[in-house]
Amino acid sequence: MEITMEMVKKLRDETHAGIMDCKKALAQSNGDFAGAAKYLKEVGLAAVEKRADRATSEGRITFKITDKKAVIISVTCETDFVARNDQFKELGNDLCNMIIENGWTEVNTQLEDRVKELIATIHENMTIKSIVVYDVPANGYVQGYSHADGNIGVLVSFTAADPAVFATEGFKTLAANMAMHVCAADPMYLDTASVPKAYEEEQLSIFRVQVASMNKPEKVLEGIVRGKLNKHYSDICLMNQIGQLYNDDDLTIAQILAKFNKENGSDVKITAFTRFRAGA
Repeated sequence: MEITMEMVKKLRDETHAGIMDCKKALAQSNGDFAGAAKYLKEVGLAAVEKRADRATSEGRITFKITDKKAVIISVTCETDFVARNDQFKELGNDLCNMIIENGWTEVNTQLEDRVKELIATIHENMTIKSIVVYDVPANGYVQGYSHADGNIGVLVSFTAADPAVFATEGFKTLAANMAMHVCAADPMYLDTASVPKAYEEEQLSIFRVQVASMNKPEKVLEGIVRGKLNKHYSDICLMNQIGQLYNDDDLTIAQILAKFNKENGSDVKITAFTRFRAGA
């Protein structure tokens, strides 16, 4: 049976496979489209296994926010060319939709199968690196931010006793600025209470070694160590960081939030944040 370019184009539009692969599949199936599509899938999925060990240092961050759920996902790939590909962007959106629609909170077979479908088409290894899902309560709000075309993605979760504040322009500006701050400042923890005890003890031991050679009383040395720890917290804890997007450069995020609440008669709180970098 003669395989025409119209037949090849039709199969390519349906499967997104390469032109030569489509032509070969149609020849193998004697022009049967269902058989050709099945052949492409079998060949593609076999190739997936061969690519499984190839490094994936590029990627894209995608998020989706609804009234009830918010999800952010990091999917890695081998090259920045694929990371910018429309099919790869669509993959991220599809995965977010699947997660929200099914109430999933972690990687599973169904999500991995969706990734394998694109691997079979694009012929490049891909991996779901990370997923975070937030439940959005009635008094909650989640702000998202994407930087550099998906290279960095951020979610910030808020609560307030009166959720009407979320509809105000002042809050919307605050939420957007907080998300951009998280993107730029890259905090590790929400506040000092969120810092694991083991991490704190490790830092204290490092600082004590640093001051050990100082000829000062033990009490003074311990004060210096605690000062170093507080300085470290101002670097790694969101609420302790200096706001980078405000004119009041000396105010911490906690102070900026308190100022907003005082001016608006509200009690907005930041309850969580997530920051993903593509390929990391």
